[in-house]
Amino acid sequence: MSGMHHQPDGRAFDIVLILHVACVVAGLATAVASATTAVRLRALLETAEPFPDALRRYFRPGVNWAGRAVYGIPVFGFALLALSQGSYSLRDGWVIGGLAVFVGLAIVAEGVLWPAERRLQVSLVPVAGGGVPVPDSVHRDARAMVGASAVALALLVLGTALMVVQP
Repeated sequence: MSGMHHQPDGRAFDIVLILHVACVVAGLATAVASATTAVRLRALLETAEPFPDALRRYFRPGVNWAGRAVYGIPVFGFALLALSQGSYSLRDGWVIGGLAVFVGLAIVAEGVLWPAERRLQVSLVPVAGGGVPVPDSVHRDARAMVGASAVALALLVLGTALMVVQP
């Protein structure tokens, strides 16, 4: 473990740290919601029953803005670096590691998770009432959403551990 850092303090640092952590918590919550909703969708697709209102609301067309809160993680992270008075820098391995984890998260979210979610928003409209054959693409997108959500969740946990331990 590298030398201990002087812990920055001050009202501005504390507020930015709270915002940084809030973005991580929002990311964790939305990854769990995505994974559990996709698992529930996959189970319901096998029954041909009408979807519950909660599932229909989740797949209502529109951007998953809550999920996009993860973009606040590096924004507030860079602000924390600036406010740390030299205690932390881009030369710290754990900072670079955290950025790499975030890039992986962004690739998974933008490349797999959110596109699958958007496709399901469109594909599920005729299926939501039940009794309508489910296209194969819905099953594929639901699987993709489960897998991408799990990877996003793992990356968020890894990034959180890295920031807490600061090796």
